[in-house]
Amino acid sequence: MSQEQPHSHEQDLKSLEFRVDELIQLCHQLKDENQALREQQGDLMSERANLMQKNEMARSRVEAMIMRLKNMEQDYGQ
Repeated sequence: MSQEQPHSHEQDLKSLEFRVDELIQLCHQLKDENQALREQQGDLMSERANLMQKNEMARSRVEAMIMRLKNMEQDYGQ
C-alpha cells in the first residue's frame, strides 16, 4: 500500500504538469489572438475614418452641385 501512494502522487504530478502546460499553451494562443484582433480593430478604425472622410467629401461635392444647379435655375429662370 505504501508503494501505491508514491506512484499515485507521481501520476498526480504528471497530470498537473500536463494541465499547466496546456494552460500555458492556451495563454499564448489567446495572447496571439488578442494581438491579431487589436491589429484588425486598428485597421478597421482606420478604414472607417477613411470612408467617413470620403463620404464627407462626396456630400460636399453634391451640395456644391445642388447650389450650382439652383444658381443656374435662377439665372435661366429670369
